Amino acid sequence: MSHDYGFFSFESKDEVLAKSKEFWNPGKTQFWIDEGVPLVIDRREGYFIYDMSGKRLIDTHLNGGTYNLGHRNPEVVSAIESAMTHFDIGNHHFPSLARTALAEALIAGAPPGLTKVVYGSGGGEAIDIALKTARHATQKRKIVSIVKAYHGHTGLAVATGDDRFSKLFLSEQPDDFPHVPFNDLAAMEEALVGRDVAAVIMETIPATYGFPLPNPGYLEAVKAMCERYDALYIADEVQTGLMRTGELWGISKHGISPDIMVTGKGISGGMYPISAVLVNEKAAGWLTEDGFGHISTFGGAEVGCIAALKSLEICSRPETRSMVHYISDLIGRGMRSIQDLYPDWFVGIRQNGVILGLEFADPQGAKFVMRRLYEHGVWAIFSTLDPRVLQFKPGLLLTPELCEELLDRAQVAIGLARDDVARAGRKAS
Repeated sequence: MSHDYGFFSFESKDEVLAKSKEFWNPGKTQFWIDEGVPLVIDRREGYFIYDMSGKRLIDTHLNGGTYNLGHRNPEVVSAIESAMTHFDIGNHHFPSLARTALAEALIAGAPPGLTKVVYGSGGGEAIDIALKTARHATQKRKIVSIVKAYHGHTGLAVATGDDRFSKLFLSEQPDDFPHVPFNDLAAMEEALVGRDVAAVIMETIPATYGFPLPNPGYLEAVKAMCERYDALYIADEVQTGLMRTGELWGISKHGISPDIMVTGKGISGGMYPISAVLVNEKAAGWLTEDGFGHISTFGGAEVGCIAALKSLEICSRPETRSMVHYISDLIGRGMRSIQDLYPDWFVGIRQNGVILGLEFADPQGAKFVMRRLYEHGVWAIFSTLDPRVLQFKPGLLLTPELCEELLDRAQVAIGLARDDVARAGRKAS
């Protein structure tokens, strides 16, 4: 059966997988085949994605929150279609209608003290901007991040994350980029006490590490240390922002006003790449000193700004906030009920709003659950840096009916995965 997409066509899914390995990324393509998830996304709509085979999946990965509002959200699509009658990417050299409008809207909804916006085309670039901004403001080089962190793969960002990615490209910089354990205040203070640190960068809840939750008072104490030792606090809200925690920005739940905050992924509405760095006046000096200090041809593309304005507006609606609280409660209660069925296997639930990390009693447990969920029509992904933990991220606008279906499918898959692990253990012995 031929698959004709107008601009290109393929005879079969097997052809796509073969050509993906030949022309695109052999390692990544083969990895998913070996994991039992040979997914090639075809049609997508709302919180559903469809494999080329026609298999329907409820998407609870959302590509890290890129699809918070669902795939091809009709309001975002309509905004972009309308925008393209007037706007294109724009010219980054000049004052811009759409960039200015989005910047004003972002600052209006930001934590107190943030006053200026710098644009990127993706989260990694935005992190690079944030780190360069901190270095300029403090005239220091050192950036402290968390062990098992992930902040993107670009030039500076990759050094803040786990060395799995930095070593591959000879990008380790241990002197300038020390890593300290999450939730360890003593280690954080030891890293900062020399007063030679430009900034501490943290995701409010570290996503790729499996969403470990900050201990009560931890983030607040880190912010206080930053102030005491003359370092800036950078909040990476790429995955935890935009109402995922039940507040527009996850850091706001801690009463923290960061010096720099980064947003990406979901701000695009899943339709046009854009990211943004919000800075306070302490960090904003280079924008006056040399406004051409960072140039990004596609950063803040004007069509992307329109997508972001609409996405930000939807996320900021009171009814969206109410829906997130409802979904959070329903999914949380449902998961605890499933956990009661398999307490020795399903050993933990890390939850803040519609951010969930599901812990399993096997070093690779989340991979077993992921495979069974895939078989049963749900797409969720294991945590790259802790595969005991499944990232489970329901969308902001899920219907109650879809929540119930999701829980039913998850219960079956989690039970089957437990049996798979037991069988694998017997074979190993």
